[in-house]
Amino acid sequence: MIEQFVNFVIRPPRAEYNPDQYLWEPEFTLAGRKYKRIDLELSNERNQTLKCSHYVPAIIPENTALPCVIYCHGNSGCRADANEAAVILLPSNITLFALDFAGSGLSGGEYVSLGWHEKQDLKSVVSFLRKNKEVSCIGLWGRSMGAVTSLLYGAEDPSIAGMVLDSAFSNLYELMLELVDVYKIRVPKFTVKMAVHYMRRVIQRRAKFDIMDLNVVQFAPKTFIPALFGHASSDVFIQSHHTDRIHQAYAGDKNLIKFDGDHNSARPQFYYDSVSIFFYNVLNPPQFPSACSNKLEKYYNRGAGTNESLLYEIINGLRAAGTDAGSSSAAAASFTNATKSVVELLTERVNQLSVKNDSDLDFLLDENHNLTEMEENTAESHTQDKANRQSEECCSYTSSNRESWGRCSSLGAASDVSSSGERPRVSDHKHKSMTLRALATPLRRIRRKPLTIPKERKNRSLWKRLNQERHDMGESLTQRFRLCLQGQAQHKRTKSS
Repeated sequence: MIEQFVNFVIRPPRAEYNPDQYLWEPEFTLAGRKYKRIDLELSNERNQTLKCSHYVPAIIPENTALPCVIYCHGNSGCRADANEAAVILLPSNITLFALDFAGSGLSGGEYVSLGWHEKQDLKSVVSFLRKNKEVSCIGLWGRSMGAVTSLLYGAEDPSIAGMVLDSAFSNLYELMLELVDVYKIRVPKFTVKMAVHYMRRVIQRRAKFDIMDLNVVQFAPKTFIPALFGHASSDVFIQSHHTDRIHQAYAGDKNLIKFDGDHNSARPQFYYDSVSIFFYNVLNPPQFPSACSNKLEKYYNRGAGTNESLLYEIINGLRAAGTDAGSSSAAAASFTNATKSVVELLTERVNQLSVKNDSDLDFLLDENHNLTEMEENTAESHTQDKANRQSEECCSYTSSNRESWGRCSSLGAASDVSSSGERPRVSDHKHKSMTLRALATPLRRIRRKPLTIPKERKNRSLWKRLNQERHDMGESLTQRFRLCLQGQAQHKRTKSS
């Protein structure tokens, strides 16, 4: 019986796994971006080998340092437990470092110490990352034994940017006494205390640490690192009052989240959302690579293709329409070296178009918000009416050929012709195909006949759909991120003993 309790503390079931099967692939894609897994070995102060993996973007911009979160697993866990953390952190440009503590997983060592020696393992990892110029600030994410490890190390290193502490125990001695009642071991209480003191001596001799030193509450008032605490309300292995005590005594900025489940159950989605927001606020990751790529992916998925030279000419046409520029081809070269993305430039130019009221757009779209073909005389008459109302020079839009369908250009050179009331000569086949099209959907060739619909109904439908598109663009990143989080990791967490 005593030997079983000793092994329960310092030699729980050890996770045995194949890295090629249970870890992320050496090269993988997540949320539309490519990442890689870098496996390495480190040594702790006791000269024990630590098996580690660092998940980073496949391509990191030059002279850019990304923040890193170190994931600390539980007493029977391993670095494969960090698979779920990769889904949360990597899309936010936060790298992830996972390790097998000494005595766990594939690392060296025979015993675990529930945080005491693991603190030195964590110190070795932090020292390694400090030497990496591609790593900026560091955060810690610990669960069970890993949460205690993070607390113990955080009390010694205030440079840590933030900590997520899931299901930490406050005092190991009290936890051992509680587990006797939880598992209904029928022995007198005075014999339980005698047995725990005997176990203390055995553990000191084998694992080289004193269970009385693992009083985490005494370190909480000395720690000022921002922390997010989490605990399952139905946890009977480490009951939630342990986290309550630590949270109450903690000196730094803190927040506590409780959720349904037990010690080894999967965490709910809102908890992962809180973790993502917490690390985003304390680590301040750079966002420009992720933002641009996600916008371009959304644009291409809508059917725009990848011909950016054509898109830049479209943008130039929109600019010419708003500023009465003489030609789109003259300024097209200036866009090719622009630093802004195509989507950003399109949004910028469309917002600057002169649209005063709903009557200016009702001839462009039908009720279903599709491209509408109009006869040349209808388009000309509507354009002329608008010019008369605003007393401004009008700009007409045409498509020059089949390959540049949708390309907008300003006919600034035709202003004299328009003022004289004469129409330029065009060939018969061009005259028949000349129409006025709106860039409602990128490069999508749809030909529909306009529907005869009352004007008021068409105006309401148009503005409703324009507002919906604007709302959809704002929700795109959140939707992609949530879809990514719904994927389940292949690794099944090894339950704590």
